[in-house]
Amino acid sequence: MVARIAFRPLLRVLNEARENESWAELKLLLTDRLFVAREIQTKDHNPLPPILFQMATAYAAKLGIADLLEGSPQSSVALAASTRSDARSLYRLLRALSSVGILSQVGEDRFALSRAGNGLRSNVPGSLRAIAITIGEIHYRACGELLHSVQTGSPAFNQAFGTNLFDYLQQNTEAAGAFNQGMTNLDSLLAHAVLLAYDFSEITSIVDVGGGEGKLLMKILELYPEMSGIVFDLPVGLTDRARCDAERCSYVAGNFFDSVPQRADAYLLSGVLHDWSDDLAVVILNNCRKAMAKNGRVLIIEMIVPETNSPSFSKLLDLNMMIMTGGRERTKSEFHALLDAAGFRITRIIPTMAPQSIIEAVPQ
Repeated sequence: MVARIAFRPLLRVLNEARENESWAELKLLLTDRLFVAREIQTKDHNPLPPILFQMATAYAAKLGIADLLEGSPQSSVALAASTRSDARSLYRLLRALSSVGILSQVGEDRFALSRAGNGLRSNVPGSLRAIAITIGEIHYRACGELLHSVQTGSPAFNQAFGTNLFDYLQQNTEAAGAFNQGMTNLDSLLAHAVLLAYDFSEITSIVDVGGGEGKLLMKILELYPEMSGIVFDLPVGLTDRARCDAERCSYVAGNFFDSVPQRADAYLLSGVLHDWSDDLAVVILNNCRKAMAKNGRVLIIEMIVPETNSPSFSKLLDLNMMIMTGGRERTKSEFHALLDAAGFRITRIIPTMAPQSIIEAVPQ
């Protein structure tokens, strides 16, 4: 599917960027985050094996290498002193990351930050540092139990950690902090793509179901001042809240398997349904359908797996969901079947500039 930019939302985004001086952020997100993967993939040299690439990037992120290189190139010796690392071993890590474009090697033993590696800095819009750390620390260990998932159909994470992902995060504050920050940063990336593709002007009230800190909803409300919204999540997910206009936005704690806030025009499910099996996803969708106002809709933001035998990151993410939660990425026909089972019909599927699409559905 071809990514879409709708004309009226584009004007809103550009006008908002001009008024609140966020144009630099928008430009950075669109050029350095959504498209930078192409730059890495088109390099002439052979990349690291994927699991080593993830681990190398994760531990460079944890050591704060990108932050240390923000000002100017440094030697591995200087970086080792700053990070309390072994200089020779760190040099080998930095050299490997330079070979895949995350860093640039300047001379024999000096390293600089590349455009691709800039996203690992802590203080840039849409920082990827937290999610890189999460992937390296909990995803990697769970991936080691992939065979368990293949043979049993159960999440490998549970086998590796002795509990499910969400209970583990409630019990481990450091891991939860990195995970939640990573999700929030990804939401800030995704928000621009969603706002460029979808016109929210007919919606006056919206619930961000499983919305975490509420970053995506905040971006929507900034662009549509006539709209009000609710961020709905488990209490632990609402610990670190984004800045919220109290008159237009509120945080409500609850469990979407039990119920969701009532009588909104739209229910936003961004990266929620892929965490769950079809049976549990239907429960969430049913609760949204029962709660929504007349003429309400759900807006599902997810990747769509191609039904053809074509390369797609969504197929690898599908394995990740099988490993981590027992959830799945879905094809277009699988989304139609899922929503039909929950009493919805899909009205349109809108590709965005991000890997995700927006699936709009209304009650049958």
